[in-house]
Amino acid sequence: MKKLLYLCFLTIIASIAACKTEKNIEMKLAYHNSKIEQNIKSLKAPIADKIPFIMEKHGDKRTDNYYWMRLSDSQKTAETPDEATQKVLNYLNEENAYREQAMSDLKDYENTLFEEIKGRIKQTDMSVPFKKNGYYYITRYEEGKEYPIYTRKHNNLESAEEIMLDVNQMAIGHEYYQISGVSASPDNMIIGYGVDTVSRRQYVVQFKNLKTGEILSDRIQNTTGSCVWAADSKTVFYSRKDESLRSFKIFKHVLGTDASLDEEVYHEKDETFSTVIYKTKSDKFLIIASFSTLSQEYRILEADKPDGEFRIFQPRIDKLEYSIYHYEDQWYIRTNKDKAENFKLMRCPVDKTNIENWEEFIPHRSDVLLEDIEIFKNYLVVAERIQGLTKLRVKPWAGGDFFVEFDEEAYLTYPTSNYDFDTEVLRLGFTSMTTPNSIFDYNMGSREFTLLKEQEVLGGYDKNDYQSERIMVKARDGALIPVSIVYKKGFEKDGTRPVLLYGYGSYGNSMDPYFSSPRLSLLNRGFAFAIAHIRGGMEMGRQWYENGKYFKKINTFTDFIDCGKYLTSNKYAAEDKLFAMGGSAGGLLMGAVANMEPKMWGGIVAAVPFVDVVTTMLDESIPLTTGEYDEWGNPNQEDYYTYMKSYSPYDNVEQKNYPPMLVTTGYFDSQVQYWEPAKWVAKMRELKTDQNPLLMYCNMDAGHGGASGRFKQYKETAMEYAFLLDIAGLSE
Repeated sequence: MKKLLYLCFLTIIASIAACKTEKNIEMKLAYHNSKIEQNIKSLKAPIADKIPFIMEKHGDKRTDNYYWMRLSDSQKTAETPDEATQKVLNYLNEENAYREQAMSDLKDYENTLFEEIKGRIKQTDMSVPFKKNGYYYITRYEEGKEYPIYTRKHNNLESAEEIMLDVNQMAIGHEYYQISGVSASPDNMIIGYGVDTVSRRQYVVQFKNLKTGEILSDRIQNTTGSCVWAADSKTVFYSRKDESLRSFKIFKHVLGTDASLDEEVYHEKDETFSTVIYKTKSDKFLIIASFSTLSQEYRILEADKPDGEFRIFQPRIDKLEYSIYHYEDQWYIRTNKDKAENFKLMRCPVDKTNIENWEEFIPHRSDVLLEDIEIFKNYLVVAERIQGLTKLRVKPWAGGDFFVEFDEEAYLTYPTSNYDFDTEVLRLGFTSMTTPNSIFDYNMGSREFTLLKEQEVLGGYDKNDYQSERIMVKARDGALIPVSIVYKKGFEKDGTRPVLLYGYGSYGNSMDPYFSSPRLSLLNRGFAFAIAHIRGGMEMGRQWYENGKYFKKINTFTDFIDCGKYLTSNKYAAEDKLFAMGGSAGGLLMGAVANMEPKMWGGIVAAVPFVDVVTTMLDESIPLTTGEYDEWGNPNQEDYYTYMKSYSPYDNVEQKNYPPMLVTTGYFDSQVQYWEPAKWVAKMRELKTDQNPLLMYCNMDAGHGGASGRFKQYKETAMEYAFLLDIAGLSE
């Protein structure tokens, strides 16, 4: 009954919000009165101590007054903080307290947003079952609980449920708890899984006997979070991390033995490479992959010969990229061989894998990026990207091909959970800016769709109430940048509206148009949301990536700025209500555009931002640094050093006005260490000449991905939205 009343309450609130007139919104926008801006007038912002630390490289000296904020892992995890650690903790806690005071008048509003976001999520829910090796696997959630329950059913969905892991029980007593890599042995008797209770992605692999319910005594420390089973159901392989958290060694473990006795089967000695192990879809081969950004190498071993020797598939060649897929007596190879920058598909016999034996199967195309393939008994499915949109092309082995067709202008589609070879059915995911995440079974013979599940959005969501657009913005050098936009119908392009522009633009990661139920809390209050598909991603092909890295990194930042200027000049956004948001490498983007065009932005949210580029890339002890040279360049070379320094946000903070900013980080972040945003905030506080809010939130229990738990993660989202809505004059 309480749940019913609560849902009715949400429906009423949604109806009231929907009935707000455009005049009401205009009035709120016109009478801008930020509670945060009012509060900080009576608050004293934290002032960090300045302790000069001189760094010299290539004859260039840099002074870092806040280098003292850096702590080692042992300092962070020590039970009793030393003096240096306590000094850092005091500063971070001061920043957290300052943010809390600055946003104190928004606490109820923030909680309203959180409950609203949470209220759209179906609490009792389950994933679409997928079948593997005789079992249907299902992840489900129960009302009021934060964590998933991993289950399975034998042969058919009417069978009795077996609970493999109830993470809610396992997480009791932990502020952070994450399960990774749940995998069953080939005989279906035992599962392996990884546990992280610190949020540094250093997992302990454990095992559970599903017949008896016993947690085995085997415990493997400091892994990437998963294990791969050999065919004998007693031998597993896993990857272990070094001190910089690089996955650098592959080990073999036999169940029932002490992990200290595990055999090292491969050591990746090149610090610019990492290594992992996995199994082919055919279950016939174990694969050790060594990879850097621009080069890969594989070693293969039959899964039924776990004591055999892995053999090299094709030795690494500088800037040769390839990935391998097994099918019957052939290997299929996605590769950039012979300058195929958008990749092509080749194949070779199972026993003749060197590059001279590769023959072309799908040629390179300058206007089509070949992203991935999925192999079936009668079909090959090719995931491609054409003009920035994902496409699935089906190629029957008997000949011919066709696309899986969708009727939306901008969307994301992808193959998912396709474990069976001998099937006519392709399982795929689909989403757009207005369509919730959906799972379909697509019959490749009849070309018919079966909708298995569309993400249910509670509270009466109707996609017809929202409008999405895809526009092309001309950048300053003539390149056409795709921008995806969504807003609630009734949003008028009259130059008075708030718009949140989101971007990433690194590592070749494409930011596709996707649905977000939390985002509705912005759209329903008058915001439009836009994604700038800027260079540095791979939305428009490999060259899109190449033209946004190394000595062309500036394109990432100017593309974003040019997209923002388009939104204001074409009346999507008011000039003082264009907001920017990005995280991690997207946080670097936020730092760069704040330095380059501070007057453009009504406010900026920078999440776990990578902002101290030069110092981090010169420090090989920091996790992931050496493997990042292929992305940013190696600053041990003077030309890269000089170029990085020209855009590194921390190095380019100046005495000038900056927009209102909210910066978030995690104390245990292993990818962008907390001290980068902390130092950046301290330096901006020292130099900025405005009275605009500059707030920082450090989650003292989490890392790069934020809080664990199904709902707790949205506490931070609600905080970010409250900040944006308040600065925009839309807080209630």
